[in-house]
Amino acid sequence: MTERPLDLDAVWAFILIADHGSFTRAADAMRTTQAAISLKLKRLEERLGCRLVERTPRHVQLSARGLAFLEHARSLRAVHDRALTALSGARQRLTIGISEHVAGPELPALIARMNAQDPHLLMEIRIGSSGDLLRSYDRRELDAAIVRLHAGREDGEIIAEERFGWFAAPGWQHRADEPLPVATLAEPCGVRALAGQVLDAAGIAWTEIFVGGGVPAVVAAVTAGLGVAALAPRMLPLGAVDVGDRLGLPPLPRLPILIHSRMAEGRPRDALATLSAAFRSAVRG
Repeated sequence: MTERPLDLDAVWAFILIADHGSFTRAADAMRTTQAAISLKLKRLEERLGCRLVERTPRHVQLSARGLAFLEHARSLRAVHDRALTALSGARQRLTIGISEHVAGPELPALIARMNAQDPHLLMEIRIGSSGDLLRSYDRRELDAAIVRLHAGREDGEIIAEERFGWFAAPGWQHRADEPLPVATLAEPCGVRALAGQVLDAAGIAWTEIFVGGGVPAVVAAVTAGLGVAALAPRMLPLGAVDVGDRLGLPPLPRLPILIHSRMAEGRPRDALATLSAAFRSAVRG
């Protein structure tokens, strides 16, 4: 009697649990529920006759047998993808635009991991302002755009909502008799516009002390002690501090990250789901 084959969806769920260290994040990547992920893993463990994942209230880790099976699981997934590619021909291409205020320091490692997971999907990444990326998306120059909330649009799926604060170098002091020096991105940056609106509404005089060509440049200006910047905590190097309360600056609202996509199925959709889950994980910390 031939043994029952492995369920490829269950194998993929196991790989995602291993990569994300979380059932919730694996469910996000597969666009399903945590209960469905748990059931897939349970059936895979029953089929293999061993426990693959050790669960505790604080974390998820692979068992010794889970670690041993992971390499085989990745190989099985790769063979599956190669078989599909052999029939479909050329590599699939996915062009993604990511807002400068969304693409954090973890992006290069994340893209490298995604390329390793699916070498038959060619991903092109474009970084820019949310407004510019959405215009490119509407012109069908991008397959997907991951951006901040853009005024006047109600489409897109919210991935997460991220905290922003007023950050400066440790020990930086503001001269009370001078406008608040602010480091920003160039227009048309939505975060720049929001920060200005919040300061104006609070009656706080401010001036642009540094206008950078990207978030890393703004971070460098903050680190150098030029002034303050409205940034998400994950963008900052160790040592930068939130000075909002100390300076009496108005709080900044949590800003959503949204994905706009016309990819409904297949490898591109799976890759976007994994990318969305990774950003959701980064925002949660």
